[in-house]
Formats: sequence, structure tokens, C-alpha cells
Amino acid sequence: MQESLQKIVQGTNFTGFDWGIVAVYLAISVAVGILARRYVADMADYVVAGRGIRTALGIATLTGTELGLVTVMYNAEKGFNGGFAAFHIGLAAGVVAFFVGVTGFIIASLRRHEVLTIPEFYGKRFGKRTRVLGGIILALGGILNMGMFLKAGSIFIVGITGLPAEGAALFIVMFVLLALVLFYTVLGGMVSVVLTDYVQFVVLSFGLLLATGLAIMKLGWANIFTSIIELKGEAGFNPLVAEGAFGPDYVVWMAFLGIVNCALWPTAVTRALACESEAVVKRQFTCGAFAFAIRVIVPSFWGICALVLIAQTPALTPAFAPEIIKAEPYTAWYAMPVFLGRVLPVGLIGIITAAMIAAFMSTHDSYFLCWSSVITNDVAVPLMRKPLSQRAQVTLARVLILVIGVLIFLISFLFPIREDLWDYMAVTGAIYFSGAFAVLVGGLYWRRASSTGAVLAMIAGCFAVFGLEAIQKGIASASEKLLGRNLDGLMGALTGARVGLAVVSLAVVAMVAGSLLFPDKKAAEEG
Repeated sequence: MQESLQKIVQGTNFTGFDWGIVAVYLAISVAVGILARRYVADMADYVVAGRGIRTALGIATLTGTELGLVTVMYNAEKGFNGGFAAFHIGLAAGVVAFFVGVTGFIIASLRRHEVLTIPEFYGKRFGKRTRVLGGIILALGGILNMGMFLKAGSIFIVGITGLPAEGAALFIVMFVLLALVLFYTVLGGMVSVVLTDYVQFVVLSFGLLLATGLAIMKLGWANIFTSIIELKGEAGFNPLVAEGAFGPDYVVWMAFLGIVNCALWPTAVTRALACESEAVVKRQFTCGAFAFAIRVIVPSFWGICALVLIAQTPALTPAFAPEIIKAEPYTAWYAMPVFLGRVLPVGLIGIITAAMIAAFMSTHDSYFLCWSSVITNDVAVPLMRKPLSQRAQVTLARVLILVIGVLIFLISFLFPIREDLWDYMAVTGAIYFSGAFAVLVGGLYWRRASSTGAVLAMIAGCFAVFGLEAIQKGIASASEKLLGRNLDGLMGALTGARVGLAVVSLAVVAMVAGSLLFPDKKAAEEG
């Protein structure tokens, strides 16, 4: 960390009283996890809370998970780098979520099949081979996708509390947080997740409103808009401006990701599978569409406010210059927590921090539970000759949660990220959802879809990994060393959005072509 940024981080309003608020809140969350254990009887209870979630609680738990600390961090980064133009991401998410809720696209049909996971549907529709492959790709892509969560969370804690970035303090805090998440998720499964998500929903709702109101009071509406005009011009408001942070292809990519977020992404689909009926599933997403939009727009607005404050405060600007218009990864991550650390008063900053850390825990528990259940149900169980008992499945899922926690910890601190956090997550997620989109749509709505087509589509989706800048840099470097050819220009044109859209199209073509050329002789019965 730059020395100037280190000094800025230590200028927060966070005090020991605020730490006390955080400690009390986390203690309550752990207690809920312990109490939830008595309600776990089998794998359905552990993974989908017995499929007993109704509309109001479903919306609350969906919002609690979807509005996590990492969500706040990457959307704030988008607002910091893109201005008000970043709002198009939230608008697309809200509109698409409403569409999915009204039509029940994908999610209602999955609930009708009463599966625990998406790959389980693969097995029912296409056979065991497809289920196992789908489970492996989903788990690997998902674990890589959340690889930066701990790093983003650690930067938030440093930025808002003033903890030293160097030394063991940060490591200890993140280790304790991860341990808490693992502890109550392993104990209670989806029951503890749903209960804590409801508390998160209440705390976050008040926290977002209070922090946003204080930000507006601090900077002023007119000043915020005028500053973005001066700093970014039209690109700060229009996402279609090619010279800005987004562009037309990026807008299309975000529209597709709106479908992914509510109809394809496993943690959101898990909420649908936990609902008591298809009607509740539809109402959950129809009524929750506003939450899908707000979870992007409000954090993006915080990032915009952070940009304005930093640009107008000489003591803050040096830490972010010359990247004040388009900050590099990591640097931009500090902007929002540094902003909140100066705007929020003592006491309120503790409540907001507790809410954000709780949101961090909420996201992690849902993801850990999702990936462990996928590996258990869709990889381990189908490959075993002797069936596992319900108790053994729950035990295996709990062990896998611990293993995944260690992997996430290592990835978060070792893997280099060169793009915005949201773009990194979109590309790594595409490793799974590019193929999943083709397989689910084909499997649910096209009778001629075959297992060969499904396998080809999932394999095609794996090519999304080439949208990562770290991979592109490695390819360009290897090409120059081995072949003497400079591929920097080509790699620069292959943005994550373009690669993602191309791979989704490739997966659809693979699904259709594979199904037509290699049709199934009869419907798969195994899996």
C-alpha cells in the first residue's frame, strides 16, 4: 500500500465503541447458528431449509444474500470508475428480475422438479455423466468466482476501521471472520443462513438509508452532479459512450448477467428451491426486483460520492492520483470505505460496519453451503457405489465447507486481479453459467436437447476463462517469448464482456448442434 493511502486509512472516525457494536452483532449471529442446529434433520433441511420459505422471508433472505459486502465493494468501485453510468447495471438487474418473477423463467420449472441443486436437474434430464461434469464445472467456477471475497472484505475493514494494512492485524481479523462463518454455517446449514439473512436484511435496510442520507448532506446533490460532469463528462452518465468505462457491448453483457443473477446463479436459485411453492418463487423475484436494482445503485452512489469527496479534498487526492478518473484494482477498492470512514459519525459507523461484516458473512455462508452441497450431491454421491445416508451426506457437506474455506483464503491472497472486481467475477462466473444457460434452457424448454449437446455446451462455457486479464497477459507473454509475436493489441480488444458474450453464443451453438447431430435414443433415467 502507498504510504499516502496508509495515512488516509488511519484517519477514520471508527472508535473502540464501534468495535463493541460489531462484536455484539457477530456474537448474536453465531448464537443463531447454534440454535439453528436443532432444526436440521436431513439434507433437504440442511441445503434448502426443508423447502418451507414463504414470500416475505424469501425476499428478506434473498436481499440479505444478494446485498453482501462484496456486492457493495464491486458496485462502489463501478460507481467510482464509471459515475452515474454505472446505474445501468442495477436497472438491468431489476428489470430482468421482474421479468423472471412474472414468467418464472427457469426458476419455476426447477422448483417444479424438486431438485436440491442445478446439476441434479442435469442428471434427471440428461443422465449421470452430465450431472457429474456439471457439478465439477459449477464448483470449480464458483470457488474461483468468490476467490477475491476475502481480499475485498479485508480492504473494506482496513479502510473503514483504520487497522494497519501491514502486520498480523488484518490477517487475524479475516481469519476470525472466516472462522465465524464456517462455524455457524457448518452447524445450521440453510436454516441458520435464512435466519441470519433476515436480520441482515433489517440492519442493512436502515444502514443503507442512513449512510446515503449522510452522504448527500455532506456533499450536496448539485455538487455531486456537477463534479461528475467535470470529472467524466457525458461518459459519467451515458453507459453507451464508447470512450467511457462501459460501452454498448458491456451494456448487453450486463443485461444477460441480469438473467444470470436471478435465474442461473446457484445462490439465488437455492432461494427459489427453498420456497414452499412455484407461486412463492415467482412472487419472491417479482417483489424482490427492486432489491436487485437497489443493491447495485446504492453502493454505486457511494462510490460516486467517494470520487467527489476525494477529488475535492487535497489531503485525499494524492493517494488515488493519477488514477482519479479510472483507478487501478485495489486502489479503487479503498475509496468507498475511506469515504464512509470520514462521513459517518461514531456509533453509526459501528452499526454500518457491523451490517457490512454481517453481509460479508451472509454471502459467504450461502456460497459455502451452495458449493459444498453441489460437490456432495452431484459429484460424490453419483460416483459412489454404495448410497450415502442422509447423516453421511450432511457430514460430508460440512467437511467440504471447511476445505472450501481454506481454498478461498489461499486464492484471495495469491491470485492476481487486473480488472475491476465485478468484471473478474462476471468472467469467472461465466465458466459455469455460459454452459448452464444453454443446458437449462435446452433441457427445460426443448424436447430434442440431448446429453451430448449438454456436455459440449458446458465444455464450451469453460473458454470464458480467457476473458481474465491475468490469463490474457500470460498468453501474450508466452507468445512473445516462444513465437516472437506481440499479442497485446489482440488481447486488449478481447474484453471480458466480448469474451463472455462470444462464449455464451458458442455454448448455445454447441448445445443445438450437439443435440441435432447426436440425439439421445431415450430420455436419461439415471442421475
